[in-house]
Amino acid sequence: MESTLGLEIIEVVEQAAIASAHWMGKGEKNTADQVAVEAMRERMNQIHMRGRIVIGEGERDDAPMLYIGEEVGICTQENAKQYCNPDELVEIDIAVDPCEGTNLVAYGQNGSMAVLAISEKGGLFAAPDFYMKKLAAPAVAKNHVDIRKSATENLRILADCMDRTIEELVVVVMDRPRHKDLVQEIRQAGARVRLISDGDVSAAISCAFAGTNIHALMGIGAAPEGVISAAAMRCLGGHFQGQLIYDPAVVKTGLIGESKESNLERLSSMGIDDPDKVYDAHELACGETVLFAACGITPGTLMEGVRFFHGGARTQSLVISSQSKTARFVDTVHMTDAPRRLQLK
Repeated sequence: MESTLGLEIIEVVEQAAIASAHWMGKGEKNTADQVAVEAMRERMNQIHMRGRIVIGEGERDDAPMLYIGEEVGICTQENAKQYCNPDELVEIDIAVDPCEGTNLVAYGQNGSMAVLAISEKGGLFAAPDFYMKKLAAPAVAKNHVDIRKSATENLRILADCMDRTIEELVVVVMDRPRHKDLVQEIRQAGARVRLISDGDVSAAISCAFAGTNIHALMGIGAAPEGVISAAAMRCLGGHFQGQLIYDPAVVKTGLIGESKESNLERLSSMGIDDPDKVYDAHELACGETVLFAACGITPGTLMEGVRFFHGGARTQSLVISSQSKTARFVDTVHMTDAPRRLQLK
């Protein structure tokens, strides 16, 4: 999978990032998202694959592009037999977030990126559009910290695993009213808090890389992004756990169904019999082969954002593979016209 799709999925996120970056700072978050979706879909439909969106931009009736259940790739089109033999190709599941952090793009803030994760059919958890309690930490703390423990206890464990003091730890938390008590507890334990407005996929992944000065992600964010984060952390060997949140009273902000009872019924209809189950990275991304790709739209902890110059653009991407056990940073110059000079700074 990596050898046949690795470069092409990088191009998928690159094209989505470039399209969205044109709308950076213009206050149009929906447009920034829409153009990223369209660019990602167009590039995916040029790839010789049989893909199915399991996490995307909504259900079929609510989103015209990259809806959940949509088939993508040349080999899913009506004229597929002109290009390939569809029966010879492995079916793959795809989780996408063409513009992770739409507000960040709209207002010119750091940390937005285009992301996707792929695995063979059935290899990615088809998370409902609910919220998820998340805990991400470096590989050294894997299976030591636990989402069922208090933040204080996890910080003590994490500090011990990393041979640091709690005061040296930095925890990323989404800046939401629901996290008021969590932030207070983290601070009282002695750790430092980095509040973010959006973009917790980047924060989760950053825990697995030394030098980012991010040591944990705690709190509640969107469930689909949790699966994408888990796919990356599965490949990196980092710690990731997620637990679905189905009670609107817990979330406090945002939409999460009509009621707790209706959400429980929806989960049951999806075959989720234990709504309180704690999932680890291998359960959320259980495929034999998992690939993750991201491209910075605006500058972030791991990647630069899109930089335009006369005649083209420059991007920085990250592709992570469970197959080759690699994390590759890819620096690309895209030449749309004859440039006056290549921008290498």
